[in-house]
Amino acid sequence: MNKEFRPATNGQYQINKESYEPAYLQLANILRRQISEGLFFPGGLLPSEAQLVRRYGISPMTVRRSINLLSDQGVVSTEQGRGTYVRPLELSSAIFDLQELQDLVEHGTAADVKLLDVRIISAVENTARKLDIPVGTPTIYLRRLFKQDGQPIFYHRAYLIYDPTRPIVEAEMDVTSLKGLFSHSDSTLLKRGQLTIDSILMNAEEAELLQTSLPAAAFNLEHLFYDFNDRPVSWGWFIFRSDRLHFTTRLGLNL
Repeated sequence: MNKEFRPATNGQYQINKESYEPAYLQLANILRRQISEGLFFPGGLLPSEAQLVRRYGISPMTVRRSINLLSDQGVVSTEQGRGTYVRPLELSSAIFDLQELQDLVEHGTAADVKLLDVRIISAVENTARKLDIPVGTPTIYLRRLFKQDGQPIFYHRAYLIYDPTRPIVEAEMDVTSLKGLFSHSDSTLLKRGQLTIDSILMNAEEAELLQTSLPAAAFNLEHLFYDFNDRPVSWGWFIFRSDRLHFTTRLGLNL
């Protein structure tokens, strides 16, 4: 029998010493399962190291490795002299991603992007501060509308530093699909970025492009990207209708 762990005759799980998985990992999985089944509640104590050693026939070092693993995973916390506690559900630990947006654009085609405006303008104070350039420096201003199945998905405005020698500028101009925007090969020219999501009310132009009536709520996804010299490359916004984008995450143990 070569399973991670197996139930003993008394209904408790036991370590399977014939398993290919190390004993410390088996114990960690046993404790996670017992927590998920309600045997140990958030804020409650786990059995002591000595109790776990006796119960599962393993060494103190194996138990400590298991507890350290669960601690690193955020499942438990240990207090010196008091024991190991199951960590309660913490909303502050929630992490949201943009997977839904990635799924949305995965099948984009060239017809999905409409370039509304592209021109060279002088950077005003706010743009200059974001791009770390002097006021009045030439920048490329872009406006694009992204559609899928003929329906508007989001509206994009961005400022790029005007520098024809920078490959990223040409790459940005060449983006002609939703998929290309998020995964085109020239993204390797970017070192890092900052994303900020706010809720806003659309202005008249945004509402018209996104085919909705005012007043209308929207998600504003602001981006600021940097090259490998840590210089800002572009600054802009993606405007989404509030009914086009949702954020979902999961909390607690996922077995």
